[in-house]
Amino acid sequence: MSYFFIFLTIVCLAYALIKKRFIFLLAPLAALFLFIVIQILMVPLPLGETLRFIFSLR
Repeated sequence: MSYFFIFLTIVCLAYALIKKRFIFLLAPLAALFLFIVIQILMVPLPLGETLRFIFSLR
């Protein structure tokens, strides 16, 4: 899965430099955020309990 993010980052960076529109650099960040949200939702515990567990880690 990390190869997908590396590939997406390289493609978006090249596209942003070619088009000189740096808004394309937000695509890898949005994809990573979406991946994290999906992974949290896949945990078989209730959402509130999962979030409490994640934020209580030190």
